[in-house]
Amino acid sequence: MGAGRARKTAVDIRSGVAYAWHMPRRGLKSPERRVKVFKNGRNQAVRIPREFAFPGEDAIMRKEGNRLILEPAPPKSLLAVLAALRPIKEDFPRIHDLPLDPVDL
Repeated sequence: MGAGRARKTAVDIRSGVAYAWHMPRRGLKSPERRVKVFKNGRNQAVRIPREFAFPGEDAIMRKEGNRLILEPAPPKSLLAVLAALRPIKEDFPRIHDLPLDPVDL
């Protein structure tokens, strides 16, 4: 990985403490933060500090050994967005077909 490139946000769960890394360690004031792990209902949760925030509302999570890896989810395809749309419940005026122009073949 080259200098200055962002890397994956990782949350390493050890004894109920989570650590988050997002940017390379060199040249940055605060590349690492200690955060609290807490319960949210039956789930374990961690608040992501503002400087580590993801764009959008979705993320991908996977486990590698003792680490939980969080990455921003790729944007949805246009087909996925269109499939999620609800039908429009509105009466549109009827459009009458115009007569066709004659075609000479």
